[in-house]
Amino acid sequence: MKNILKITASSAFILSFYSSHAQSTNATLNEDYYHWITRYEIKAGRISPEVFTSVRPFKRKDIVAMIDSLEKNDRVFTSAADRFNYDFLENDNWEWSHAQTNTAAKPVWGMYKKKSDLGYVDEPAFDLHVNPVLYLGVGKDSRLNQTLYANTRGIEMRGMIDKKIGFYTFLTDNQALLPAYVRDAMLLNNTDVVPHQGFWKSFNKNGVDFFLARGYIDFNVSKHIYMQFGNDRTFIGNGFRSLIFSDYSPPNLFFRTNLKVWKINYLVQLNRLTADPMGTPTGSTANKNYPVKYMAFHHASINIGKKFNLGVFESIVFAPQDTINRNAFQLNYLNPVIFYRAIEQQGGSPDNVLLGIDFKWNAAKRISLYGQAVVDEFVLKEVISRKGWWGNKFAFQGGLKYIDAFNVSNLDIQLEANVIRPYTYSHDSQYSNYSNYNQPLAHPLGANLIEGVAIVRYQPLPRLNLIVKSFYTKIGRDTTGVNWGSDILKNNTTRTGGDYGHKIGEGVSNTIAFVDCTASFMLKHNLFVDFKTIVRKSSSVSLLYNNNSTITSLSLRWNIPQRTYDF
Repeated sequence: MKNILKITASSAFILSFYSSHAQSTNATLNEDYYHWITRYEIKAGRISPEVFTSVRPFKRKDIVAMIDSLEKNDRVFTSAADRFNYDFLENDNWEWSHAQTNTAAKPVWGMYKKKSDLGYVDEPAFDLHVNPVLYLGVGKDSRLNQTLYANTRGIEMRGMIDKKIGFYTFLTDNQALLPAYVRDAMLLNNTDVVPHQGFWKSFNKNGVDFFLARGYIDFNVSKHIYMQFGNDRTFIGNGFRSLIFSDYSPPNLFFRTNLKVWKINYLVQLNRLTADPMGTPTGSTANKNYPVKYMAFHHASINIGKKFNLGVFESIVFAPQDTINRNAFQLNYLNPVIFYRAIEQQGGSPDNVLLGIDFKWNAAKRISLYGQAVVDEFVLKEVISRKGWWGNKFAFQGGLKYIDAFNVSNLDIQLEANVIRPYTYSHDSQYSNYSNYNQPLAHPLGANLIEGVAIVRYQPLPRLNLIVKSFYTKIGRDTTGVNWGSDILKNNTTRTGGDYGHKIGEGVSNTIAFVDCTASFMLKHNLFVDFKTIVRKSSSVSLLYNNNSTITSLSLRWNIPQRTYDF
C-alpha cells in the first residue's frame, strides 16, 4: 500500500508528456485573497464557468479567465478599490494575464523587475517565480506575562516546464509563542499538536518551533483533466467553515485528479494522513514510522442555470493492512466513480464513510446563499422517533454573503450557522476517525456544537482592508474518561449516557464568544502590515474552559496569509 500513491503518480506523470495542454499551479489558500475572487462572481449575480468556487485551491489560470470574463461582460470592477483588486490579481498571476501593470518602474538592484516577484524567468520552455516569505509579529495576551511573537522566514517558488509540467514549493522555518487559549487547546485534549502544523519542538520558554513544507507537481492529461501530486491542503465549500473537508489540519500527501467539462466539475483525491503523531511536547519522535491512514474523496458539482451550483460528495477514511487494526486495503477505493458505501457494506469493511451535499445560489446581484449537509451515519426510523439515538450523526451549514451591503462600495457581510450532532466524525479507532495528525479534518472544535458566524469586510481605501470576524459557539465538552461526543479522537464505543437521549450541547457546557478586529494595509505587492485585536470569552461550569483573553498584535507579513486560530 505504501507504494500505491507513488506508482499512481508516476504513471500519471508519464502520461502527462503526451499532453500538449498548458497547465497551471494553484493560488495558495488564503482567506482574504479568496474573498476577493469570489466577491466579484457574487457581484455579477451569476455562476462563473471558469472557477467552481466550492473546490479550493483555485488554479491561477482559471482565476485570470474568471476575472477577465467578469471585467469584459459584467463590469464589476467599478470602485477604486475594485480596480486595485483587479490589478492585484492580474499582477499576481501575470504568467497567464500578461499584465503590463506588473512591470516595475524602478527595479531594486536588478530585482523586482515585476512587482509581484523577487526574481523570475519567462521563457517559452521554462517559467519560474521566486519570492521570499516573511512573517514577523509581536503581541500581548492578557493571560500571559510574556510577549507573544511569531518569526517566520522562508521561500516560495512556482513555475512550468514546457508549459506541460508545473511545480510549486513553499518552505518556512518558524518560531512562535502562541496565545494562551491556543496552548490550552493543545493540552486539554492531550493532543500535543500545534494547530495547523505537524511535528514541532519546544523553543525557549513556552515557545514552539516547527518547519513547514508544502509542494506539488501539476500536469494536464487532456484539455479538461489535470492531476496533482504533492503535500498541501484542501478546502471544500463556500463558507468560513467547511464541514466536509477543511484546511485546519497540517498539509498532507495527496494525489488529485480533477475533471472540468461543460457545466460539471469532478474531483477525485486520495490523501495519506497521520493517524497518531506518537510524539511528545519536548520534540522527540517515536523513532519509527507514525501510524498512517488514508482518505479517498469524491466531489462532483454541476452548474444549474446561471445562478445555482449543486455538489455531492463522499469520503472514506481507512487504513492499510497492519497488525493493529487488522484491516485490509480495498483497491475499490481507487475507483474514481464508485459509491463507497456500497463497497464498504459489500466487503464487510470497518471503514468510516461520510456522504453529503453542498450548494451555492447567487440569488441576485450582490447576494449569495450557500450551505452544506454531511451525513456520517443515521437510521431514518431513529431520526423520525426523535429519541436522540447516538448514531444519528450529521452536520449542517447555512450561510449568506452580501456584497456592497446597503449600497456601500466594498462593504461585504457574511453570516453563517453551523450545527454538528454529538459523535459526528468520530469512529471506533484512530485509523477511521475524521482527523489528521490529531486535528479535525472538518470543524476545528470537532462536534457536538451549534455556532453562529458574522464577518464584516470593508475596503475604504485600495490598500486598506478592515475586517471584523466574530463567532458565537455553544459546545458540549468532554472530560477525562467521559465521552459526550465532542472530541472526535475518542472511540465512540466509549460514549456516555447509553444509546438514546443525546442532544447537541450535552456534556460540560462551554460558550465561546470570539471577535477578531483586523486592519490590514498593503505596503507593496503582497507585503502587509496587520494590526489585530482579539477578544475571546470562554465561559463554562468547568474551570478548564472558563477563561477570557484580550490579545493585541502587530505583524509584518510578506507572501504569506494571516496566521489565525479561529476556535
